[in-house]
Amino acid sequence: MTSRVLAYGEQAVIVEVDSLAEVLALHRLLWVHERAPGLVDAVTGARTLLLVCDAPSALAGIRSRAHAALRELAAMPGHAERADHASGDRSPDNESPEDVVEVEVRYDGPDLAEVAALTGLTVDEVVGAHTGRLWQVGFAGFAPGFAYLVDGDPRLAVPRRATPRTSVPAGAVGLAGAFSGIYPRASPGGWQLIGHTDMALWDLDRDPPALLQPGLRVRFVALEDHQ
Repeated sequence: MTSRVLAYGEQAVIVEVDSLAEVLALHRLLWVHERAPGLVDAVTGARTLLLVCDAPSALAGIRSRAHAALRELAAMPGHAERADHASGDRSPDNESPEDVVEVEVRYDGPDLAEVAALTGLTVDEVVGAHTGRLWQVGFAGFAPGFAYLVDGDPRLAVPRRATPRTSVPAGAVGLAGAFSGIYPRASPGGWQLIGHTDMALWDLDRDPPALLQPGLRVRFVALEDHQ
């Protein structure tokens, strides 16, 4: 594993690693399991973890804890595989209910037939692939409440639309590359839309406002009238 801990202003450091699995493992070690004094936020990226402290005086301790967590991760036998376990990769039978968010979806998206054609699957097989395994929240971005979901069925990897839409409705469920995601609000977008949900992905009256947090699992549930 290659890694770096870099300064990021006066009150943060950014940790660079090789994979999203390692990012989520570090997020679990540094944010979920035990937080160092002064650590107020941990923001995941595809290959980075941003650690934000409450004052410059806490920065040295945060940096030290980040280095310790990297050593802990590197010392795990077969750490590349163990990183998935450390980040919460458990079988459905062992999944803790509080770690899983169920999202009900009507699979009626305008690109559903196109996704079926791109993947060589039938429409029902696309729905079955999307609902057939747990996805994991990798990181957030694009818009408040938008989560990039990973670890889905590899058969669903499809390119973005050649021409993005100028407006995608809130709740639209899409695919792009190896990711799935849900649009939290109406916005432009280029993902392949396969369905929609009525769940609120972003709510300022909720703590935290974002429904989908890094490391959580997502189980998509097809409503019976998906066709």
